[in-house]
Amino acid sequence: MHEMSLCESLLKVMEQEAARQDFHKVLRVRLEIGALAGVEVEALRFGFEVVTRQSLAEGAALEISHRPGRAWCLGCTSEVEVGERWAPCPRCGGYGLRVTGGDEMKIMDLEVE
Repeated sequence: MHEMSLCESLLKVMEQEAARQDFHKVLRVRLEIGALAGVEVEALRFGFEVVTRQSLAEGAALEISHRPGRAWCLGCTSEVEVGERWAPCPRCGGYGLRVTGGDEMKIMDLEVE
């Protein structure tokens, strides 16, 4: 389950920022996860709860917003929205798609004290 390692990396970023910006508690974490990022959201929520125990983020609310997948179709030369990495182009049905967005996970902001 790579979601656990994502949560460990997320906690490390929060700890680094706490040292840099001098805060002691994370109250809320807002993430943006692309449809093509390959992240299982429920597993991420579970991992976040486990990884943040006895840390500066214990009990923090985890808010997740979703970003659609975007790809450039080589067949019809259009940018299209896709829900899966290996889906056909919704315009022409071709499979020559190059992902242009929605394959990332970003920390949008932290609410801290």
